[in-house]
Amino acid sequence: MKAVRGTAAALLAALLVLTGCSADPPADKKRPTAPAAPSPSPDGTLSGATDAAWIQLMTPMNEGAVELLTMAADRAADPRLRSWASELAGAHRAELGRMRPLLKELGLPSTNVHEGHEMPGMVTPGDLTQARAAEGAAFDKVFVVQIREHLEHSARVSRSEVDAGSEAAARKLAAALVEARRGELAGLERITA
Repeated sequence: MKAVRGTAAALLAALLVLTGCSADPPADKKRPTAPAAPSPSPDGTLSGATDAAWIQLMTPMNEGAVELLTMAADRAADPRLRSWASELAGAHRAELGRMRPLLKELGLPSTNVHEGHEMPGMVTPGDLTQARAAEGAAFDKVFVVQIREHLEHSARVSRSEVDAGSEAAARKLAAALVEARRGELAGLERITA
């Protein structure tokens, strides 16, 4: 049983390292609320630790991306980027419509346990401020850099969930996200090439 718990803890730690989240935020950052620990299963193992870490990361990642995509749908100088951002915002909203019930199904809080974390792929309030301050082609450049990072990292984290998750619903959603990100990145490359 110890080996199973150790494996679950190692997978969770690897997922958090992969996403750039650390247990020790910089001294100038407020310490966020710790993520809810998954409940031990009847046999005493920590089943679902990877699933919990993944969904608690992907939900705020998508929420921030929706804000940026909505902004780009209105403000991008390139009409192809505006159209693409509008479609992608809708797709991300639909993903959130699947993520939020999964949080509840796994018994996790709906709050952002990564509030204040600066992690690769997460569109932060600072990123949104930077985007709001940019105009025209400068906005497009900021947007492309931020959204590409989001798409790449959310695909990477989702692949980890597919490989190491234990909850079928979470793994199925993660696999759909991996496939979606592949097409979304290809679409972005076509526009920016």
